[in-house]
Amino acid sequence: MINQHTPREATAQDTRRHVPREARHLMGAAAGLAALAPVYYLTEAGAKALRTGLATAVPAPAGLACLAAVAVIVAVLAVWPAAALACGLPLAAAGVLFALDAEAALGVAATLPWSGAGGLPWSQPDALPWAELAEPPGTLAGTTGLYALIGALLMISALLPGRLRSILGG
Repeated sequence: MINQHTPREATAQDTRRHVPREARHLMGAAAGLAALAPVYYLTEAGAKALRTGLATAVPAPAGLACLAAVAVIVAVLAVWPAAALACGLPLAAAGVLFALDAEAALGVAATLPWSGAGGLPWSQPDALPWAELAEPPGTLAGTTGLYALIGALLMISALLPGRLRSILGG
């Protein structure tokens, strides 16, 4: 019988045959949890940069770049349901916590890594401040509903049929 699959499809099918389903789910969950910190901090950095640009009436390309990076990460996670759920569920929970009890959410955000330093682990100390002194990372994006929106989109993408998940899915 002639193999009618393209080399790319055949490779993907061979990989699926050799990696057990449970292992793929675990790898997806690990990828989603690994993406949680960059999504969280980049969303906050983008929101703060846009707010600063609006307050000073100057363009904020850094804010758009951060939110574009979040969009790319979310598009990649949306292809893999386990990764989308592992990243989307905590983000949606954070968004709901900010919506229901902002003080409790601020207390949780203040305990996150890098909150004392202002927020972003990869920024240089001489750069613009990451957060206001009394404002832990996550505050602006949480109170505006960005975390709830991103988390809900990721969870919905995980529930969609495979052909509707993402343009990256093939």
